[in-house]
Amino acid sequence: MEADLSHFNIDAPRWDQRTFLGRVKHFFNITDPRTVLVPEWELDWAKAMVEKSRMGIVPPATQVEQLLYAKKLYDSAFHPDTGEKMNIIGRMSFQVPGGMIITGFMLQFYRTMPAVVFWQWVNQSFNALVNYTNRNAASPTSIRQMALSYITATTTAVATAVGMNMLTKRAPPLVSRWVPFAAVAAANCVNIPMMRQQELIHGICVKDVNQNEIGHSRRAAAIGITQVVISRITMAAPGMILLPVIMERLEKLHFMKKVKVLHAPLQVTLCGCFLIFMVPVACGLFPQKCELPVSYLEPELQDTIKAKYGELVPYVYFNKGL
Repeated sequence: MEADLSHFNIDAPRWDQRTFLGRVKHFFNITDPRTVLVPEWELDWAKAMVEKSRMGIVPPATQVEQLLYAKKLYDSAFHPDTGEKMNIIGRMSFQVPGGMIITGFMLQFYRTMPAVVFWQWVNQSFNALVNYTNRNAASPTSIRQMALSYITATTTAVATAVGMNMLTKRAPPLVSRWVPFAAVAAANCVNIPMMRQQELIHGICVKDVNQNEIGHSRRAAAIGITQVVISRITMAAPGMILLPVIMERLEKLHFMKKVKVLHAPLQVTLCGCFLIFMVPVACGLFPQKCELPVSYLEPELQDTIKAKYGELVPYVYFNKGL
């Protein structure tokens, strides 16, 4: 029997995005690392299906499950603002395979200065690409700004890691193992605001409940960027804080001392186990579509909204990015 799709809204969320659990389920779906293996032709099919569904002209015999799968692929691979296909490394669905390799090696090779510098540079290169890929497309970023963000974040991460390594030379080994997390957290506090500085300077687009553009707000941009920074640090925290404790104990075992060559692959694997859960959990900490009272906006924007809409618009909405 053919399903009735006349009232099916493909953009309606499957889970309640007002709740933390609903957002986590949503991001478990679209950050599924298996989607990075989907061929290009299937991603193009997914985009075509989503666009046809929005126009109400899905092919005959199409099932709801097919549309839901197409939307999953579409959300995992295409930018929510522009609809353009994102580079594979910058997709949130690549956070698990990409993050587990880089984080695992950062935690493993933390003793020598060249290794610290190299892996912090690799990590910040990866983060810069992820931040650019998932930026708010309504606020374009120039090549100069991207380069400045990249250089500043990399310098911050390397300086933090090198400086703390020098300070913790006489500290217990476990303390030294936590240095990479401190460097990553510090760099995130620099990289994301720098990459999205246009939003802080000119404001981010805010809309009413019907998605009509109202204006641009710097305060909304600051809130969105702060939430993204918190999410990224939360994403890395459990693995980079708990794994050193785990490895510190495992490496003291007799059989582990005999298989030192397996230490790095083990850390990479364990990082992957943490990230499979932490990527959707961290992404779901805050709503993607943020709600902000008009009273919190800049006074001039409040005056504009009140002059045009009166009291009809108590809240504005904006996309915080990822």
